[in-house]
Amino acid sequence: MGIPLTVSALNTADIVSSSLSPDCTEYRVVGICYWLRCTNFGCDVEESSKVRHFVPDAVVSSYSNTGENPWLEVRMMSPKNAKARGGGDGSAGIASEHDLSKFKNADVIGHPGGAAFSQFAGQSGYACPGAGQILMPYFVSTLDSLAWRHTIPEVVFPEAVTLGMREIGSRPQSNHWGAIYPRGGFLHGVDDYKCAAVVAQRAGDIVTRRGQIHVYQPLLAMAKPGYWPAGPLEESKPQTGKWQELTPTQSKTCTTFPNNEPHVQSQRGDYAWALWRPYTCCERKGQTFLGSTDFSGGEL
Repeated sequence: MGIPLTVSALNTADIVSSSLSPDCTEYRVVGICYWLRCTNFGCDVEESSKVRHFVPDAVVSSYSNTGENPWLEVRMMSPKNAKARGGGDGSAGIASEHDLSKFKNADVIGHPGGAAFSQFAGQSGYACPGAGQILMPYFVSTLDSLAWRHTIPEVVFPEAVTLGMREIGSRPQSNHWGAIYPRGGFLHGVDDYKCAAVVAQRAGDIVTRRGQIHVYQPLLAMAKPGYWPAGPLEESKPQTGKWQELTPTQSKTCTTFPNNEPHVQSQRGDYAWALWRPYTCCERKGQTFLGSTDFSGGEL
């Protein structure tokens, strides 16, 4: 008998409410920006606060059954197709099986909490816009079947064949979760939660870079005067991005992988996280941006 969908089903209202998290936002005033403001009566230098905080850019789902994204309202974006029908894995998740192959689909969809989050963050002062557009599909693994299911061509990349390169955790430190490359849906491991987290990190790695050999849309914003957007996501580096669990349990805090927090295994193999990314900006107070000054200790 299959596991009922309600066990790990996630809806948009849950995701929106989860974005009201001070821990994940980490709002800080980190400096001062200077603007040249000119009118018919002359020019003046105006100042505005330089702020830095995280923004929930996307929801990254990592799930076993093709066509069954745990976020119910976006499930129709990633249906089964002729090249992506099956899912699941060869492991029942018991220790005696050791290292059998697992497979996860992954979808990266624009976070739906943009308006609610902007209002929430705006209570602290000026809020920076993120790169994510609400409900925009940035990556859908069923549309990327050659790279996601066959790891072509990344299976021969140096990152994929060099032990210890681009990995989440460390073998000597006994907290190794898995490798980023090849960035596909297959990996080996017993712990389903950790495998799903590695797959989510792989999907996040793809969409936060340009020119990758995958079918996707970059989840990146362009820098402009007074606005410094997030760059590439890097594993285990919170200054590049953090993860907030949405299902099978919903968390009000953010973390990176690996971590020592207790993990709940999903009965259906369905997991989802909000990907929070760091942005720095200042309110425009004139026509020309003159520069900025950072306070001591303002780094992420």
